[in-house]
Amino acid sequence: MISPFYLFVGLVSWPVAAGFYRLRAQGLEHLPEGGFVLAANHTSNFDPWPLGMPLWPRRQLRFMAKSELFNPVLGPLLRAVGAFRVRRGEGDVEAMRTAVELVRKGEIVVMFPEGTRQQKGLRKKHAARPHTGAARIALASGAPLVPAAITGTDRLLRFGRVRVTYGKPLDLSDLEGLEAKPAAVEATERLMARIGELGAELNGRTGKAGTASSGRRRKRAP
Repeated sequence: MISPFYLFVGLVSWPVAAGFYRLRAQGLEHLPEGGFVLAANHTSNFDPWPLGMPLWPRRQLRFMAKSELFNPVLGPLLRAVGAFRVRRGEGDVEAMRTAVELVRKGEIVVMFPEGTRQQKGLRKKHAARPHTGAARIALASGAPLVPAAITGTDRLLRFGRVRVTYGKPLDLSDLEGLEAKPAAVEATERLMARIGELGAELNGRTGKAGTASSGRRRKRAP
């Protein structure tokens, strides 16, 4: 169920996304109807925004946020926009369990395998070793693992174009029956490779993406 506050935030930010940043999305036809794990590259704190806007107002994204943010003021707002808490650096079992339950209930859980940002600011400056959380959630829930790529969120202050592309769910059927850890590692390697391919394709043809509202391909944006 989509929260009223999530709908309100989308309504307010849509003109900014479509106007100032000329947000375009492609590959919406690849997204499953039920619950799934959506995993993307991570260059900015604003990455969840372009991932979610193309699906607004039909579906709401759910994502992890560090537990320190869930204070009496921010906590209710974070929950309203789809966040649930995770204790950073502790391998939070409860957060993973929550993510699996959400996906099984038909929700979209967003994960960034590159992990948390290593420096403060709008832009992430260092590559991080990919985490297996997205793969573990998908494998444990039996839900699709969908790769995505984002470009432009590291240039928001310059009002550059923002693009997002969604790939087809990864085929992980051959990993069934394997132990959890090696299966998650193999799935994560496939995931990161596909995210890289999507990013390269996106950067090579940014003008050919469809609009974020429909996912249809249109002529080059002015």
